[in-house]
Amino acid sequence: MTSIGPDTPWRATRVARYAQLVVGLVIYGLGLALMVRAAVGVAPWDVLSQGVSRVTGLPFGLVTNLIGVVVLLFWIPIRQRPGLGTVLNVLLIGPSAQLGLWLVPEHESLWVRIPVFAAGLVMVAIATGLYIVANHGPGPRDGLMTGIHRRTGWPIWVVRTAIEVTVLAIGWALGGNVGLGTLAFAMLIGPMVNVTMPLLAVRAKVAPAASDSIAEEVKNP
Repeated sequence: MTSIGPDTPWRATRVARYAQLVVGLVIYGLGLALMVRAAVGVAPWDVLSQGVSRVTGLPFGLVTNLIGVVVLLFWIPIRQRPGLGTVLNVLLIGPSAQLGLWLVPEHESLWVRIPVFAAGLVMVAIATGLYIVANHGPGPRDGLMTGIHRRTGWPIWVVRTAIEVTVLAIGWALGGNVGLGTLAFAMLIGPMVNVTMPLLAVRAKVAPAASDSIAEEVKNP
């Protein structure tokens, strides 16, 4: 990634952040696809997407997009404002995940599936750092969490846990894949993003306002 410093023209800085946002979201979708193909359990929101896909017959990527749109509707009563990153999150992650599912075949061997899951998890952690550091607005699910926190005053961890337990239960009831990978994601994604976000923030030399936002995200992953 090209470093962005104080002498970098404003237009070039802006273009670099847009590129970082798009690349991060595409990598995120591809990482999700790897975890789905690993078939050892996925993140709670992806369990929900799998369950809805199984019941409706709609492609996983399309369901991911549709759930993102539905989640945005919940932003209205909590007065959460979307940004460019919010819109692109809805538009890009689903198609990228569907592309990844098309590119990556299913594997029977557990010894293959575990490394595939690990690779997907690492990609998601890096991608999360990329798109959050770009500072163009949260994704639908992140915004729901921070919006409820802001409106209710409940701790971030309480809001996040309540949301993810709810979507996990619904997705599991609909037939989504819950397994050791789900537990691994829940335990590891926070610490991993806690590493990738500061690294990418330093690498990109983001502006002070963005740095403050990133610090808050890292404090409450």
